[in-house]
Amino acid sequence: MKLGLHQSLRLEQRLLQSPQMIQAMQILQLPGLELRERVERELEENPFLEVVEPEAPRAEEPHPSLEGRSADGSRLELIGRLERLLDEKPQGGGSPSRGSYDGEEDAHYDALLNTPDPHGTIADRMLPDLRGEELTDRERRIGEYILNCLDQRGYLASSLEEISMALAGELPGVSVEEVAAVLDRVRRLGPPGLGARDLKECLLLQIERLGGRGDLERLLVESYLSDLANNRLPKVARETGRSLEEIKEAYAFLRTLNPSPGAQLDGGRAAAIAPDVIVEEVEGEPSVSLERGDIPAVRVSPDFRRMLEEAKSDRGAFELLRRKLESAKWLIEAIGQRESTLLRISKEIVKRQRDFLENGPSRLRPMRMQEVADAVGVHISTVSRAIKGKYLQSPRGIVEMRSFFTGGTEMESGEVESQTAIKERVRGLVEKEDPRTPLSDEEIADRLREQGLGIARRTVTKYRRTLGIPPSSVRRAY
Repeated sequence: MKLGLHQSLRLEQRLLQSPQMIQAMQILQLPGLELRERVERELEENPFLEVVEPEAPRAEEPHPSLEGRSADGSRLELIGRLERLLDEKPQGGGSPSRGSYDGEEDAHYDALLNTPDPHGTIADRMLPDLRGEELTDRERRIGEYILNCLDQRGYLASSLEEISMALAGELPGVSVEEVAAVLDRVRRLGPPGLGARDLKECLLLQIERLGGRGDLERLLVESYLSDLANNRLPKVARETGRSLEEIKEAYAFLRTLNPSPGAQLDGGRAAAIAPDVIVEEVEGEPSVSLERGDIPAVRVSPDFRRMLEEAKSDRGAFELLRRKLESAKWLIEAIGQRESTLLRISKEIVKRQRDFLENGPSRLRPMRMQEVADAVGVHISTVSRAIKGKYLQSPRGIVEMRSFFTGGTEMESGEVESQTAIKERVRGLVEKEDPRTPLSDEEIADRLREQGLGIARRTVTKYRRTLGIPPSSVRRAY
């Protein structure tokens, strides 16, 4: 083997992504709500960007704030402002600058700052109630620790022994019995079942708090939860010596109880869904448009464009301003490209899925991203980014755009049925079945074969589980 330095030539192809391309891809895949946050953050950080308002002065008109000022004074003021912006970048999500509000807007801003956080935990919601109780400092500290051990369901995630051991350093001599006594106080403060260690204890606590029930419900919870979950009511009736009607009545009561009592206290909320694409019927034809919502329309400030010309004599300031101006232009171009690409892709999707818009999920046709990409003239990855996390509002409701892309199964007629349409067929068969003799997965597969759709029983099972439909043994009504 020869060692040493030597030179060689190699020919290769490489794909290099410029900062503009990366920014364009990032903007493309942002849903509307996230795009608004991104634009608002850029408005705070880049002085070359401004919101387009109906009353905004035209580019050729001088800005009132510049009248009566010398070119040097304006340039120095701009440079000073830009340096302050660069030195004081907002942290986290970039909350609005306090100085941008005055007069009546100050009151709105102060009200916003003093609005309680809707995403508080169970501990946040329960601590004021706990502190209002007549407790010693020692009991209050144990109660606070217990509240912080509750999970989102309201269950106690730690055992009493673990809690007493964790508090031993802070509260010498704390015992399991002392923790249990405070836990009882905490349970009485919250909704029935709060502070339970498992589902069984949660239901028993609710039965105790609600009252008015006999021993049968308690017996069912203590010994027959698994049988109830699997709808083995005749077995429970035989072993308990009760009639089937009594078991059904008790089971109906247990189903009214809340297995997650902490859910009503937990501040976590489902993310708001805001459609990015709107489909409306205009004179019998679908009309596709983009929903901008409250995304600010931005432009390059004409005043700062003039400032750039004035700063040419200062090389350092000019380069700083030039980079900010280019950043503003890239953002505007990326937003425009996003809107154009998303609109073209959306129109192609609506064109291919018009039957779904008119007749519902059962008429959703199989469609691949490559088909849309070829029709629009973009790469398949562009389609994937464009529809990521975005929703389409149609006469059939709000639909996730990714759900339009699904595989399918060929029918005996030669047509291809989408997976979504097959699931709707399965759902329809279950809804029409006799609850006393529900259809098994094999029987559902047989019914679908009679309709010309040949799928295996295991496929029916997979679709049924996806739809959240229990097996026939659980669906059976006695």
